[in-house]
Amino acid sequence: MSQTTVADATGTSAPPTEQASRRRWWILGIIGIAQLMVVLDATIVNIALPSAQQDLGFTDGNRQWIVTAYALAFASLLLLGGRIADLFGRKPAFLIGVAGFAGASVLGGASTSFGMLVTARALQGVFGALLAPAALSLLNTTFTDAKERAKAFSVYGAIAGAGGAVGLLLGGVLTDALDWRWTLYVNLVFAVVAFIGGWVLLTNHRDAAGSKLDLPGTVLVSAGLVGVVYGFSNAETHDWSSPLTWGFLAAGAVLLAVFTWWQTRAKHPLLPLRVLLDRDRAASFVTVLITGAGMFGVFLFLTYYLQLNLGFSPTRTGLAFLPMMAALMVMAQVSTTVLVPRIGPKVVIPAGFAVAAAGMVWLTGIGLDSSFSTDVLPQLLIIGAGLGSVMPPAMALATSGIAAEDAGVASATVNTMQQVGGSIGTALLSTLAASAATSYLTGRNPADKLTQAQATIESYTTAFWWSAAFFAVGAVLTFLLYRRGAGAQDPDAAPVVHM
Repeated sequence: MSQTTVADATGTSAPPTEQASRRRWWILGIIGIAQLMVVLDATIVNIALPSAQQDLGFTDGNRQWIVTAYALAFASLLLLGGRIADLFGRKPAFLIGVAGFAGASVLGGASTSFGMLVTARALQGVFGALLAPAALSLLNTTFTDAKERAKAFSVYGAIAGAGGAVGLLLGGVLTDALDWRWTLYVNLVFAVVAFIGGWVLLTNHRDAAGSKLDLPGTVLVSAGLVGVVYGFSNAETHDWSSPLTWGFLAAGAVLLAVFTWWQTRAKHPLLPLRVLLDRDRAASFVTVLITGAGMFGVFLFLTYYLQLNLGFSPTRTGLAFLPMMAALMVMAQVSTTVLVPRIGPKVVIPAGFAVAAAGMVWLTGIGLDSSFSTDVLPQLLIIGAGLGSVMPPAMALATSGIAAEDAGVASATVNTMQQVGGSIGTALLSTLAASAATSYLTGRNPADKLTQAQATIESYTTAFWWSAAFFAVGAVLTFLLYRRGAGAQDPDAAPVVHM
């Protein structure tokens, strides 16, 4: 992994001044708040859905659109948002993203109908797609000293990895104490702090100002990602043989293939292929994709188990994930600042995947009479430690050594991989879990409450087994893909710009 340094007026490397260093850490705080707002919104509304459904009177079939509207808009526009940040400046992209996200959240909280709430969630996705890559690219271009960069990405990666659990906790507390609408209104608090801090601390850079927006590429990749995400979302409510599932998946795959071809022809490509050509960076994109798919099994199905089987309240369910978050944050710091710089990602990231896989396998032992302290908590600590060794280093490596004019789109690619991975995990694990429950009920009395309860356990453990399989595949792939040691940059990859 190539390193960058701060250059003085003579062009020689010089350590950052103490004042500049302090400013960078304040910027990290602002970026972290904004990123947390975006990440937790993927889960904070989930806990409030039953209350929102009762209040607004929409059907079970329409309920998925509260989640899907956000995912579709967010995933399909991320690359465009990243390129806008490169072309027109990261500071305005960040500030507009924060303000727009806050406005959409207030609209959602004030919703008086299902359509209004879905529109607000889609708008959250639109502005989130502008905010998220701007935030990550700001982090990438702000922290150029190797040691400071490692610490910064350990914090950012921990937020990205634990944000879903924070959303569950905050959603539970707000729903229990106040009202479901506050799971959306709360974003205003994050946004005000992030906007004021960004306005004061950030400076504007237009590193790709000489380029133009690739409109054909934008249409192709946006439509392709909509097809993929919508296809996987339909798999939850339709059979895999339904045209609404495989038709959209096939169309999305074709459009993304055409997009890749177009990027080799376009004069100003939306996603320059040089961004993908570095071996470690490509391996990091794969890592983020697999982590996004596997983490879904932890958050969603364990939430169901804790509430429906162990009788936890929404608030207590959120608190149950805190130990996992703590383990993730500790290992994020250790892996990013100590382990990867010393022994490289080829050992650390596969080992983290293996540890997370072991924790998921252990979690399959849950039953109707299990105890949280002995049958869930130790497993959560192990899974958190494993993921803390995977997600933060991968995010740092995915944007390391990237030219300044490509920082936004590289950051958008990271977020896209995480979002698409989550969509894949949602569809596959939900389908597999439902099939497992149906298979268990075959030949048994479905009206028996004990049988029904055991069927739900079968569905959860099936999802955990498949999450473990995702992580195991991740361990093998990353061991094969990453280079030994820190590694030199591939010659055709996007160049390093020393600042």
